[in-house]
Amino acid sequence: MVEVKVDLEKCNGCGTCVEVCPVSVFELQEKEGGKKSVPVNQDACIVCRACEVQCQTQAITVVE
Repeated sequence: MVEVKVDLEKCNGCGTCVEVCPVSVFELQEKEGGKKSVPVNQDACIVCRACEVQCQTQAITVVE
């Protein structure tokens, strides 16, 4: 099973992961005083790693 982790301390809420994910794993939610990326649909992850590669702050890790 795939696990998608987001480091909320690193996440700046830019929304790039939401835009690049082909299967809509992410959603921006209000967390810790600002918008943060949350993996709400991890079961849909196809391990393309687009989110990991495109994340400007390296806040996302995909673990197989």
